[in-house]
Amino acid sequence: MERTYRLTVSCPDRTGIVAKVSNFLTTYNGWITEASYHADPQTGWFFMRNEIKASSLPFDLADFKTVFAPIADEFSMSWSISDSGVKPRVVLMASRESHCLADILHRWHSGELNAEIVAVIANHEDLRRMVEWHEIPYHCVNIDPRDKAPGFAEVEQLIDGLGVELIVLARYMQILPAALCERYNGRIINIHHSFLPSFAGAKPYHQAYDRGVKLIGATCHYVTQDLDEGPIIDQDVIRISHSDTIEDMVRLGKDAEKTVLARGLRLHLEDRVIIHENKTVVFA
Repeated sequence: MERTYRLTVSCPDRTGIVAKVSNFLTTYNGWITEASYHADPQTGWFFMRNEIKASSLPFDLADFKTVFAPIADEFSMSWSISDSGVKPRVVLMASRESHCLADILHRWHSGELNAEIVAVIANHEDLRRMVEWHEIPYHCVNIDPRDKAPGFAEVEQLIDGLGVELIVLARYMQILPAALCERYNGRIINIHHSFLPSFAGAKPYHQAYDRGVKLIGATCHYVTQDLDEGPIIDQDVIRISHSDTIEDMVRLGKDAEKTVLARGLRLHLEDRVIIHENKTVVFA
């Protein structure tokens, strides 16, 4: 696949934004391979994602940032530019359940995910053999429920040492410390086995069963200090009936969980998600 630069922008909406960016790229013979735009009339904000052939531009990423900065200042843009040829460093975190982790590792192994998975951090030994088969380092850090601080201090030290750009909670089943959530704001992805905001917290399938729902689902979202309330990246649902047991719902839900997490992760890795306040714009 040809190397591209991915430019994402959010800013107050006004006339001339697309024209200014397009003229800038045209001036330097930039070849746009994909362009997406969205204007939100409720908030008055504008969102944009352009993908440009890297080979068509006369400068590298650092020079692009320098040359583009005056336009960004003129329109009060929050913006970023990334290189598709540089794989983000990702750490996966898991517990005992394997379905989400196994699915991500399979997709990574088959080349579906443009990332460098540098390690798996878990709080149990159950998944070590599966991870090490993929030749990925496995770190087991016990989180003592009576005093979680020492365990999470070790987790943070590991993450810092790995130079991680993205953390993926593949059913980690632990609430991360607020300080870690703040440091990696917009860079921690979680899968919740529920169609948020319904049935947040523990045992959502039991809650759904007791409520007699006809749809169950899964939600991929960014982690914030507020449990299960971060910006939503992707969701999906599965139809069920009165004849389905809690065990049936858990089994069916696992299919939704791993699919939604993989989809959300890929969207993030391709810079297709822009966070604005507690919502996202997703250019799928």
